[in-house]
Amino acid sequence: MAGFAPRRWLLAEAESLRPAVFLDRDGTIAEEVGYLNHVSRFRMFPFAAQAILQLNHAKLPVIVITNQSGVARGYFPESLVGAVHELMTTQLAKEGAHTDALYYCPHKGDDACACRKPKPGMLERAAREHGLDLRRSFVVGDRYGDIELAHRVGARAILVRTGYGEGEIRWHSANWPVPPDFIADDLAAASEWIVRQPK
Repeated sequence: MAGFAPRRWLLAEAESLRPAVFLDRDGTIAEEVGYLNHVSRFRMFPFAAQAILQLNHAKLPVIVITNQSGVARGYFPESLVGAVHELMTTQLAKEGAHTDALYYCPHKGDDACACRKPKPGMLERAAREHGLDLRRSFVVGDRYGDIELAHRVGARAILVRTGYGEGEIRWHSANWPVPPDFIADDLAAASEWIVRQPK
């Protein structure tokens, strides 16, 4: 019987891991403005806080994952990413909502990094640091790269029509290798769909 102990331990460990919701920032939580090079240009969608609060109430960790190549390109300092996150956190808190963590990739597309979406580095790091089960998690974004990221880790993929989303659907959906699991009008609709899914 002792030989079965490792298997029982592995099963228990797997069951202890939690699903999470990974949210893109620009175009999903906030308006897409190109390179957000000043904190005054951050404009959170009016529905975003309540959408995130719904996920909070469902006991789902909310993790923001964002590519910020403007850092590597010299368009803004790395400290700006933190300043924008602080502003977003403050605005969410006014409506009782919160995110559990933020991960960002400061690199350009041709840099040899493992974190720039759709590479899974940010999700894998979040899974290690927060005890998450990526296969039971959700990725929400406005670009097909977010959908590809979800597929790479076995998560469910949701494309929102805000930001670049509508253009992605209109001009590129015919060429998608694998479609998203759900297309939502916005983050509010995405959150409603997520909380209805079996855990």
